[in-house]
Amino acid sequence: MKKEQFHQERLHTKKEGHHAYDAENPNEGVISGRNAVKELLAGGRDIDKIFVARGDREGSIVALVAEAVARKIPLIEADRKKLDALCGHNRHQGIVAFAAERSYATIDDMLALAAARGEAPLLVIADGIEDPHNLGALMRCAECAGAHGLIIPKRRSVGLTSVVAKSSAGAIEHLPIAKVTNLANTIDELKEKGFWLYAADMDGAPHYKTDLRGAAAIVLGSEGFGISRLVKEKCDFVISIPLYGKVNSMNVSAAAAVILCEAARQRRDHA
Repeated sequence: MKKEQFHQERLHTKKEGHHAYDAENPNEGVISGRNAVKELLAGGRDIDKIFVARGDREGSIVALVAEAVARKIPLIEADRKKLDALCGHNRHQGIVAFAAERSYATIDDMLALAAARGEAPLLVIADGIEDPHNLGALMRCAECAGAHGLIIPKRRSVGLTSVVAKSSAGAIEHLPIAKVTNLANTIDELKEKGFWLYAADMDGAPHYKTDLRGAAAIVLGSEGFGISRLVKEKCDFVISIPLYGKVNSMNVSAAAAVILCEAARQRRDHA
């Protein structure tokens, strides 16, 4: 997989460009209009991202943007035609929010789940997966393999949309999912908690020859960009799935299934 190219950000807001949202059901989970977004923020529900009209801002939208920045909710500038399309041409007053399908968990929640099962924690880190079908399928694989949680970044990632939920085939209800500001910092925190980090990339050791027991976090990147350079450098090991055909990579959820099932096998064979 190719190394990820970082997107350029300006202040707290990134320009409209390469981002993911529920394209199949653009009105699901969408809250539009200043009063509606204000109530959404006041209600404390998890918000994946907020789109705001490009250009000068005035009135109540200034306070809404400030609160979103304070809560570290990703803000994306877009033209008004884009906002019209996102909210199905409903009145948006220059602001559209995407609410998460379910509340996010914390890494401590994941560790508590592993402790309750009497198992060494097994986590999955998704670095930059923006396709909702891929993220949902990855959740399904992780839950089936007995993983204790999935970690995604706030930026450069699809959130918990309705398509993600549907693609997970119910796994979203059972697998804790955490959304973090900085994956590199999160990896440092996991290492302090005794985790080994494994980056799944093309230039690694065969996954089945790698000891995946103990507290482990498997890092997977997107098909287009792979794992970001900094995240890969922070991992302890790089592992690969040997391939014997002409295509040089698997879909991320297929790769996750192969590696996570091997991790599950090792843990149960040596329990």
